[in-house]
Amino acid sequence: MNILHIDCSPRLESHSRQLSAAIVKKLLELAPDANISRRDLGASPVPHAGSDYANTLSSPATLAAPLKGALDLAEALIHEVEAADVVVIGTPMHNLTVPSVLKAWIDQIVRAGRTFRSTPAGKVGMLPDRPVFIGIASGGVFSGERANQPDFLTPYLSVLLGSIGLKTLQFFAVQATAFLDRDQAVLAREKALSAIDLTVIGEVPCLIE
Repeated sequence: MNILHIDCSPRLESHSRQLSAAIVKKLLELAPDANISRRDLGASPVPHAGSDYANTLSSPATLAAPLKGALDLAEALIHEVEAADVVVIGTPMHNLTVPSVLKAWIDQIVRAGRTFRSTPAGKVGMLPDRPVFIGIASGGVFSGERANQPDFLTPYLSVLLGSIGLKTLQFFAVQATAFLDRDQAVLAREKALSAIDLTVIGEVPCLIE
């Protein structure tokens, strides 16, 4: 099994990093010999879309004859997803949604004619489905009875990743991190992970042989 492990927090000891690491640890209990590919967007952000990339994607004609090197980064990032049987993402919630480093990654992998097809009914994903486990850390509370802020992160990722074919998503959240001490954070992380469903690994056809 190949695992693509992505982190988005600029903080090296962040709650979202600890949560994503715990998810990977759970996966390794299932597949101890799994290969792990690392993409640390928090420490090494991918650049936002530049002019060559934007100009190449601006029309079918320019996309058919892309500027030299314009799609190299996007292709490398897409290949990382294609090579993964499972994707694990650890991300903080920034201002009610995804951090800009995760948005920059998404802008590189969501591409017409490569990872989705445009149809009259909307986008149709071109990538085979695979499980995506997403660990979220939020300073506030965005779900449950105590929710006091909107959540634009989980619906956004569900729609965008679903549009390229990644529909088997599981979200795990550690909330109110601004008010948790170390012991409370550990308990919150364990509670979030208690909902993990690893049976999806065997249910998605493209996965383990």
